[in-house]
Amino acid sequence: MENNRYAKSKELLDRASKVLASGVSSEFRKYNHPHALFYDYAHGSMIRDVDGNEYIDFTLSQGPLILGHSNKRVLDAVESYSREGQLYAGQHLKEIELAEKLQEIIPTAELMRFCLDGSEAVQTAFRVARSKTKRNLFLRFEGHYHGWLDNVAYGISVPQEGFGSRDKPNISPWSQGMAVSSSSEFILIPWNDVELLEKTIGKYKDELAAVITEPIMCNNGCIPPRAGYLEKMRELCSKYGIALIFDEVITGFRMSLSGAQGYFNIQPDLSIYAKAMGSGYPISAIVGKKEWMEEISSGRVIHAGTLNASNPTVAASLATIEELQADTDVYSRLFRLGNDLKSGLEELAAKHGQNLLVQGPGPMFNTSFTNLKAQYEYRDLLQNDKAKLNQFISQLHEEGIRVIGRGLWYISSTTTDEDVSKALVAAGKVLKHL
Repeated sequence: MENNRYAKSKELLDRASKVLASGVSSEFRKYNHPHALFYDYAHGSMIRDVDGNEYIDFTLSQGPLILGHSNKRVLDAVESYSREGQLYAGQHLKEIELAEKLQEIIPTAELMRFCLDGSEAVQTAFRVARSKTKRNLFLRFEGHYHGWLDNVAYGISVPQEGFGSRDKPNISPWSQGMAVSSSSEFILIPWNDVELLEKTIGKYKDELAAVITEPIMCNNGCIPPRAGYLEKMRELCSKYGIALIFDEVITGFRMSLSGAQGYFNIQPDLSIYAKAMGSGYPISAIVGKKEWMEEISSGRVIHAGTLNASNPTVAASLATIEELQADTDVYSRLFRLGNDLKSGLEELAAKHGQNLLVQGPGPMFNTSFTNLKAQYEYRDLLQNDKAKLNQFISQLHEEGIRVIGRGLWYISSTTTDEDVSKALVAAGKVLKHL
């Protein structure tokens, strides 16, 4: 029976499906509840769909909205600077100011280039690493997400034949239509296994141009690194002249103003920033140490893009960072609210006898149903009860709490104690009857 709460969204989805493939412009928007929804207003921590249903938003548009929806400082900056021009096919003042700001707050941002999204910036980093090292391979980890392009889209889903051995895992393409040749560009191993890391890098040291990692495995399980793991990665890359690349698309500006590298006090050679950097506007950056970024400066590596560093995207990013700097307790608040929500969910799960695992640092965290007490790598996620999670997320949605379908929650600077309380009331109701 049709759910009348979403009748207008369903009508628009039917209309959209006649012109947009499956009615959406990004695959995972299809999997909202009860189907792809359409929205017409969002402000702060609230978002409203076209049927008038309001939600406390913990998806934050998959993470970019660190300042919540419709931040005034960001919107004013975009409007004001856009009136001076949209795209010059040349340089402009705020581009320098943004780069200087990033250099000021990110320890390894000696030089940088701006791109449109994380996927582009990741590929730029690979090109830089290959040019400098004169090697071809890069090391990746199971379940880590570095964009949707072919050479990073193997090994982010469970192979039909199973994972295989730890030192030579089975890999499968994320999608049909991927170039088979791209699967030969990387070595893939499970994450958080320091002995395997050392063994693999030692074996391929003369072929590896780079090691790329999410400093926290945010996209699958929100899994933190084991103690000493990132430090060992840094040590091995330095020893063998391999580029250490931090994919800070999610952790950047969320774990601290300087991202995970500032939080963990580890300096990668190259880093990728996006999402929260632009408060929903399409901008990313590859930043790095001068000795690596000179590959671009010299022209040996070509990096290009017609829409890179457009006026509105640069203005949005600069305003976002200025707002974060001005809000002196923003990070303590993100961690406190996130941890309050985490502990509240854990208490409710225990009360209602649910095997809910809540894991992550606080500003973002993950919920899953599993009998494991902690998860350390992608393979651990095989034990998750996905059907139960789907019920949990969809029923929360019916209670006005919007969470990413794979169980990932984000906190913004506009999230309040009242939002947390309402989310816990809703979660208690759902967990009691799940």
